[in-house]
Amino acid sequence: MTDKRLTISRLQFCATDGLILASFAFFTLLAVLFSQQVEGWEILVVKNCGAASAYIAFTQFSGRIRKKFWKFFFRMAGVMLAYAYLFGAVDKLQLILHGRWLDDTVLRLEQSVFGVQPTLWMERFISRPVTEWMMFSYVVYLPMYLVLCGIIDYRQGDLALEDYFFTLGLSNVLCDLGFILFPVAGPIPYMGSQYAVPLNGYVWTWLGEAIRHHAHFVGGTIPSPHCANATVMWMMAYRYYRPSFWILLPIVLSLYVSTFYGRYHYITDAVAGVATAFLALVAAPSLMRLWDVIVSRKAKTVPDLPAAS
Repeated sequence: MTDKRLTISRLQFCATDGLILASFAFFTLLAVLFSQQVEGWEILVVKNCGAASAYIAFTQFSGRIRKKFWKFFFRMAGVMLAYAYLFGAVDKLQLILHGRWLDDTVLRLEQSVFGVQPTLWMERFISRPVTEWMMFSYVVYLPMYLVLCGIIDYRQGDLALEDYFFTLGLSNVLCDLGFILFPVAGPIPYMGSQYAVPLNGYVWTWLGEAIRHHAHFVGGTIPSPHCANATVMWMMAYRYYRPSFWILLPIVLSLYVSTFYGRYHYITDAVAGVATAFLALVAAPSLMRLWDVIVSRKAKTVPDLPAAS
């Protein structure tokens, strides 16, 4: 991971910041270019600009904190909130290219491969204990994100944490682009009436359904962000703290299944999510080297200002 920082008017940005701000700019540009297809595009542009400005202020503030824990906490919070915002910001952009959902294409593909509709076929295996474990695997994704941040920062330091943030961010952005390139509504919005067996469980099932109803929107499906980001987290655990990789093994494998068992995604989405994660893992080092080149070229023309203390 690079430690080079781009200095603009006394503001310093690392590679993760560059990725996040470039994503804000790109999705805002799409809203303007496709304004006729984007409902409330003016509001979206204003919100994106406001969120980007807030992120800049937040990241500059966190960079000036001296106490390690609070520096880590505010850095993590800013990055997490930015990725969460970008996930929601792409909602209104999903149909700008195709103008419709492409679930029928996914269903035909899975029917031809499996001979059945997998999410319907899996109803024969539904039970309260299985549902509860699957929902636990699905919901524990967020605590897993936070815990791994702490482990990596504590054991390996800031550079490793930025490597984690950048690669995870690249995975998120690739998923966001996928929602636009191949918009899919998802099993419940598209074929919810065909499910005959309810997903009954206990506490984790309740939490999983709360996420479905309050945090998700129609679409945001392929590639599966859950599968993509969980894979990046898992590989980063292998890279920076091997014991956590083995602890996460049953959870991550179950998480893959939970995405279509729980009717959040099709199997195709899960496979595409894992593939997206490995694309991000392969591409991230090259993009970080490109960041180094950009920063180095600017440093040759404009002397760096002293870092804020």
